[in-house]
Amino acid sequence: MLREFWDIRSDSEHPLRAWHAKTKQADWKTTSDVKNDYRNASFVGNNRVIFNIKGNKYRLVVIINYQHKIVYIRFVGTHNEYDKIDASTI
Repeated sequence: MLREFWDIRSDSEHPLRAWHAKTKQADWKTTSDVKNDYRNASFVGNNRVIFNIKGNKYRLVVIINYQHKIVYIRFVGTHNEYDKIDASTI
């Protein structure tokens, strides 16, 4: 999903790769752990977390399963595209 997005918006590739690398190494057990790594992360319920990418140009919505240490990417897009979704249910 990330690769498909940066193929369209090439300026997002480096920031998304950096997010992916950092997230892959993370050992998040709670929302506080996420906040320690990404202080601008927003939590919208149902274990959804919103990350600002490339200086807030893009939005990334994920579901985090803290118990199993799995991050599911649910959405990546522009702010305009983000405004059209319900981040808590996507």
